[in-house]
Amino acid sequence: MSQRLILASASTVRTEMLQRANVPHEVSVARIDEDTIKSALLAEHASPRDIADTLAEMKARKVSDKNPGALVLGCDQVLDHHGQLLSKPTSPQDAVTQIKSLAGDRHSLLSAAVIVEDGKPIWRHVGQVRLRMRELSDSYIEDYVARNWDSVRHSVGAYKLEEEGVRFFSSIEGDYFNVLGLPLLELLNYLTLRGNLPA
Repeated sequence: MSQRLILASASTVRTEMLQRANVPHEVSVARIDEDTIKSALLAEHASPRDIADTLAEMKARKVSDKNPGALVLGCDQVLDHHGQLLSKPTSPQDAVTQIKSLAGDRHSLLSAAVIVEDGKPIWRHVGQVRLRMRELSDSYIEDYVARNWDSVRHSVGAYKLEEEGVRFFSSIEGDYFNVLGLPLLELLNYLTLRGNLPA
């Protein structure tokens, strides 16, 4: 890949996905005030999909401003529970509350990715996964959070499907890469079509 690809994300999972797919890239974490931006978008009644897309673009733009000529990949993932947006839990109790609200019901994960070049978006995609969580006992939820807090504190919905959180679910519809926070297949297709990756 002759043109630099920069991942504007602190997510170790996203960078591992790119590494395993043999996509050369650098990492430069975008510093934006996500909570303030989310609050403003929610006040304007923006959809969860639009919020994820906007945050991904803003992260990419921030890093692109300092890296002319590079392709900058911004990402964001949100959880949509009947129109309510869930974010990363702020405390173990918040994690328990989130999981209890999702138990026995359906929700969606929206994983947005935007590529910005010289400050302008040139590609974007929002992948969606629909998940159904089975009924869970309060004691299991509380024990789960106590065991896994250090890991799930970084995950919307307070679970990780690649870990014990997979036990919560009775069905999952959609691409597993989107669950992990990156529409990887669509990204690889785009980079290959534009000649950034060999085919």
